[in-house]
Amino acid sequence: MNFAKAVPLVMAAIMLPQAAVADDPTHGRSLAENWCSSCHTVSPDQRSAGGAPSFATIAQSPDFSAERLAYLLLDPHPKMAKLALSQRAINDIAAYIKSLKK
Repeated sequence: MNFAKAVPLVMAAIMLPQAAVADDPTHGRSLAENWCSSCHTVSPDQRSAGGAPSFATIAQSPDFSAERLAYLLLDPHPKMAKLALSQRAINDIAAYIKSLKK
């Protein structure tokens, strides 16, 4: 493919809205194990963490919503560390927690 034809394709891919990319719960689990596991039990195979609700408990909450959780993570509550995560990463973590819902 010549350069003149490739540039518009690359530009179109870069400009795709973020919503066009599906949330990735596998990536979310990896991020959560890195960022959240010191306080939350992130995965079933993890030993209990420090007092915060487990991700499975959060997922089972009757009013759980991945969208609302992602919004909460943009401005975490005072006991939570400030997260230096992108919107994509936050959506992936919320998708992982949603995947734990039974």
